[in-house]
Amino acid sequence: MGVSGDVRAVCLGEAMIVLRPEGEESLAAATTLRRSVGGAEANVAGALAALGLRTAWVSRLGQDPFGDVVTADLIGRGVDVEAERDPERPTGLYIKEPAPDGSRMHYYRAGSAAAAMDADLLDGPGVAEALASAEVVHTSGITAGILEEGSALVARLLALRDELGFRLSVDLNWRPALWAGRSTAPLLDLLRAADIVLLGADEARAALGADTAEGLRELLGERPRLVIKTDSHAAGEYDADGSATQVPALRVDVVEPVGAGDGFAAGYLAALVDGVGPVGRLRQGHLVAAGVLAATGDHAAPPAADVRVRLLECAEDAWAATRVSAAGIDSPALWTRTEVAR
Repeated sequence: MGVSGDVRAVCLGEAMIVLRPEGEESLAAATTLRRSVGGAEANVAGALAALGLRTAWVSRLGQDPFGDVVTADLIGRGVDVEAERDPERPTGLYIKEPAPDGSRMHYYRAGSAAAAMDADLLDGPGVAEALASAEVVHTSGITAGILEEGSALVARLLALRDELGFRLSVDLNWRPALWAGRSTAPLLDLLRAADIVLLGADEARAALGADTAEGLRELLGERPRLVIKTDSHAAGEYDADGSATQVPALRVDVVEPVGAGDGFAAGYLAALVDGVGPVGRLRQGHLVAAGVLAATGDHAAPPAADVRVRLLECAEDAWAATRVSAAGIDSPALWTRTEVAR
């Protein structure tokens, strides 16, 4: 499973079965549903593995056929799976309903196996070994939102971060339904304790009441590096020392938006772990996200390594002229010298 050597990245959170009608058929009319695997941290884990990082995914699954499907899917994508199996709780699932303004999601995750994640999950032999070698651990606000009251998972995760020295990455991934009628204090505590916080300006406004680097810094404190995807189709990285970098997104013929944020997180984090600078890591985030936007599923294979290198290192005008579609990537950075001469 995965790339040889120590685990370099760990993703902690729920994976679910995804069911979707074929084509654009309505859910009510469909008699056949296409099955796949989704879930924010599972999407990130698969993309990190595809980008060449040995990655472990940590969670809980039902002792059911859907749990077997999730395990086989992630292993098949090169991810090390460290998941407890629960004989009483099910694997979660959600159904995508095609709609003119983008797919609508219907979640069936209440009481799932993943909702019962607790501190002891992180101390299992396989998980402890993965965390000991990991350079980054990634989770999201979804994980904080599904955990049942009394779970000590987050407290244990923070203690292990301080003990082992990995960087903790948290994607806000705001899901209002998970927080309806509940205090968002656990979410805020997690974001404030993170080393890297990824979030979109629109979801930040809805969840936190702030959408600028200055406003979010005031709310979340000095610890996190902020990575903000703005309404103007750009992404910015903001450190507590005041340094800031912005990179525009690529032009994309969008097929399906679900999962693009997970692709961005994976591209950004893989570049960060590999020692790439701020422009390169933001570009790689955009590049992986663009591939997901141009596909029908929650994830898509990233471009080949040589393509990524050329796009990460190209001039700004070549980056601005790049377009991504279901047919592939069209960019001056990838044209041959013969093509340029024409």
